[in-house]
Amino acid sequence: MAPLSHDRVWNPNVGDVRILIATTGVLPAAPVAELCNQLSAEEGQVTVMTVIRVPRSFLDELDDDVRRSFLDNSPPESSDAEQKAARYLEERGQRKVEPIVAALQASGFEPSVKYVEADDPAEAIISTAELVQAELVMMGATRRLFTEEAWRSVSARVMDKSHLPVLLVPGTRIEDTQEMMIIEA
Repeated sequence: MAPLSHDRVWNPNVGDVRILIATTGVLPAAPVAELCNQLSAEEGQVTVMTVIRVPRSFLDELDDDVRRSFLDNSPPESSDAEQKAARYLEERGQRKVEPIVAALQASGFEPSVKYVEADDPAEAIISTAELVQAELVMMGATRRLFTEEAWRSVSARVMDKSHLPVLLVPGTRIEDTQEMMIIEA
């Protein structure tokens, strides 16, 4: 971690907590950065992650639509499925984590970033938390608590299956209905 910026005020009463922030792009960036400042000492580590489902069959079909002229002697572009999947993962991942990464950097953190390809976001979050040796998982709550549907959510499954504390940060409210926005990946 780099020296503290003048913007970062750390709490000397807390330890060097390793925080994993799991986002789908709806977490409010400024409150997340402020929470990290309050929860982490000077040398705390923050990792921002997102889970992406890569539509491999769709990416494979993109090659079928490419038409080349018989007069074109240049080598064809790589149609390697793994390269396309990696590019897709990185492009989508960057869009989802960028606001939080920027807010953390403005607060003096140098977060690491992970883009994880998976079909089960809860399992991917738990595995990534173990990989980075996180001591706390911070993620969004996009559904009303205390409804049956909320207990099937990704955040509820992470709370249920992980041994780590999970801090849920409310997402943006839709002003007219006071309901939480639900964004399905």
